[in-house]
Amino acid sequence: MKPVLVFDIETIPDVAGLRRLNDLPAELSDAEVAELAFQQRRAKSGNDFLQLHLQRVVSISCALRTGEGFKVWSLAEPELDEGAIIQRFFDGIEKFTPQIVSWNGGGFDLPVLHYRGMLHGVSAPRYWDLGDGDYADSRDFKWNNYISRYHTRHLDLMDLLALYNARANAPLDDLAKLFGFPGKLGMDGSKVWEAWQAGQAADIRDYCETDVVNTYLVYNRFRRLRGELTADEETAEIDFIKTQLARIDAPHWREFLAAWH
Repeated sequence: MKPVLVFDIETIPDVAGLRRLNDLPAELSDAEVAELAFQQRRAKSGNDFLQLHLQRVVSISCALRTGEGFKVWSLAEPELDEGAIIQRFFDGIEKFTPQIVSWNGGGFDLPVLHYRGMLHGVSAPRYWDLGDGDYADSRDFKWNNYISRYHTRHLDLMDLLALYNARANAPLDDLAKLFGFPGKLGMDGSKVWEAWQAGQAADIRDYCETDVVNTYLVYNRFRRLRGELTADEETAEIDFIKTQLARIDAPHWREFLAAWH
């Protein structure tokens, strides 16, 4: 089977970049620098969501389904710095050329990775292949690549299910729970900066990992919708995923499985 890689990122304000862009004094704490940026953003746009190039990546979580099995892992601080996190993610695409699946990856995750990858000098030739690369199957990428919104080598489930209409977007958490999957467990993206300041990097990683599994489960329901899976095949895949997560025997997976209806 073709490898399927579901991914999700978590970010915090790029405090170092904000200091540089605003020429801020060293006496200001990271929290004060971030709050100043939030205030400026609220004054300009009505919300404190920072522009994507000012989002520092602290975790990329991945769920990889291959013929050999199912694996969930994270590339995250403090074990890796931001540049290494992003480079290793694109190295995985280089190695497997997977189908990649996201929830709002076209609107958030991938643009962030583009900007931050350039900041750190990341190389991602396979990901950027548009049919003119040096790979044996490069021509195929002219008609189906990771970049084009309407190609499926990157499948942004949120965007596709809404038929590219932002007013029709649905929250992943709502859909997952409606379908009987666990959904989010006690954290969401709005709480990541607070958790980071409290030294809860592991909790951010765990939350990100549960998000990619929720996305994978919704992806399989979508595959059933378009006729790629039968009801029995989806059920068998669900049972397989439950078994794989139980074998990990980590607290966040025990909580995730307990919440599964």
